[in-house]
Amino acid sequence: MLTPESVSRLFLNFDELRVLIVGDVMIDSYLFGTVDRISPEAPVPVVAVKERSERLGGAANVALNIKALGSEAVICSVVGNDERAKIFETLLKNHHMPVNGLVRSDNRITTTKFRVIGNNVQMLRVDEEDTADLNQTEIQQLLDKFEQLLQTEHFDAVVLQDYNKGVLTKEVIRKVIERAAKHKIPVTVDPKRKNFSAYQGAALFKPNLKELRDGLGKTFSGNNFDELFREIGALQDEMRVQNVMVTLSEKGVIIRHKGKSENIEIHIPAHLRNISDVSGAGDTVISVATLCVALDQEPATIAAIANLAGGLVCEEVGVVPIDKNKLHDEVLRLLVR
Repeated sequence: MLTPESVSRLFLNFDELRVLIVGDVMIDSYLFGTVDRISPEAPVPVVAVKERSERLGGAANVALNIKALGSEAVICSVVGNDERAKIFETLLKNHHMPVNGLVRSDNRITTTKFRVIGNNVQMLRVDEEDTADLNQTEIQQLLDKFEQLLQTEHFDAVVLQDYNKGVLTKEVIRKVIERAAKHKIPVTVDPKRKNFSAYQGAALFKPNLKELRDGLGKTFSGNNFDELFREIGALQDEMRVQNVMVTLSEKGVIIRHKGKSENIEIHIPAHLRNISDVSGAGDTVISVATLCVALDQEPATIAAIANLAGGLVCEEVGVVPIDKNKLHDEVLRLLVR
């Protein structure tokens, strides 16, 4: 059970952690403006741009969330050898994060998502990306970089963050988990459908409901928790995953812990929020869950705090990291009895 003292200690301990994030990185590029007329050229709104912004996205947003929680975050990924990669590195440096985990490739472009926001509503998104799997040379360069980081730096957790952009191939996933295990580092996963069942041996596996259905190739209901827990249990047996946490949008989250002597199954309802934008909520959830896993928290604590964090960032427009102080206060207000 959480107490004011245990919550304060947990959030202080976040400051001692170092996390290595492996996966698809990208730039989130925004045009913010106002809309007060329809174009005479086509039936589309005209956005009068007032502000431009470029932010770290994808796996880099996980790094931002982890850093916002007080921990150190290091990105390990493959980007293009292009101008966008330079912008990406500059963004990392602006947030005081290292760039020594990046591999440059002449065969890829740096993923960028362009979003047009008018009157605080997303009007359009344009993606510039390369979604092909890494080639064998790129795979080896990434794995060598990962091993070098493990050998020269200390990490308390590894996150595998998949956005289906080609960085997390089956070989990369398998070898990252194997090498992390040799260093006794827990691995948490935010998966996508393509390599859904490749994450054998992860400490925590966090799909959303759609990803769980797609990954298992089934169409079960999100309202029947007994059925959900049965499906998750079978998945755990197959993949040797200790914890599976599924985000259920407005229904909150469920987590199933596979223990040596008993299994724990918990549903955490969502808290009422003024939802503005769900972009990046999954990044926040895996970030908070990862730090809790690294600090060996109980399944109920992992799910409850991650659930709160995901709801908080949905109140903001655009992809933004969690506010640590706000999360701390919400945990005290809603989870401490």
